[in-house]
Amino acid sequence: MRWVLSMVLALAAGIGVLYSLTDGFTVLTAEAARRQAIAAHPRDIPAAVQVLDDAGRLQSLSRNLRDDGRVAIVNFFYTRCIALCLAQGSLTERLQQAIEAEGLQRQLRLISLSFDPRDRADDLSRYAVRMGADADVWQFLTLTDAAQRSALLDMFGIMVVPAPLGEFEHNAAFHVVTPDGRLVRIVDLDDPGWALKAAKSLLPGPAAGRAAKDSP
Repeated sequence: MRWVLSMVLALAAGIGVLYSLTDGFTVLTAEAARRQAIAAHPRDIPAAVQVLDDAGRLQSLSRNLRDDGRVAIVNFFYTRCIALCLAQGSLTERLQQAIEAEGLQRQLRLISLSFDPRDRADDLSRYAVRMGADADVWQFLTLTDAAQRSALLDMFGIMVVPAPLGEFEHNAAFHVVTPDGRLVRIVDLDDPGWALKAAKSLLPGPAAGRAAKDSP
């Protein structure tokens, strides 16, 4: 009888710990926690972070977003990736096609941001061609400063782990970012349709209203 009581108490204690760690059972993975936290409390992109584009121009990411004025769907990658990033690129190309099909090029944009310190303007330019990117819709940028790179990856919740043969292991998703530099939503990589709806829900007018009704 005592061992039954001990098991019950241990189970209750374990459930209590799980409850607290998962915010009342609403979060069961670190990735789900990241997405829920951003939806509840959007984060500001650090103003000091600078990026290099495929034409070799260096500017702050905040200014890039502000001067462009469009809602951005952002993902993280590196040009030497031969697995996840290629799949991610294919999905992003589908988003590009959807944006163009709906005539939203002046309101929405795509940004692929490299975290690989080896990537430079020429690497980005070649990768853009490889992905079939329309430069008016889809931009490729890279982070050149180690401290700024670390700060931005932490802010977005991107985990990058070096792997053999110069590769990296990393998590991936679509990140919806406003022109004033706020990360407001994170969407599963395998559902670009939800990413598009989340981005459209931030736009003024009827399209935003329809997207808001269908957004996750």
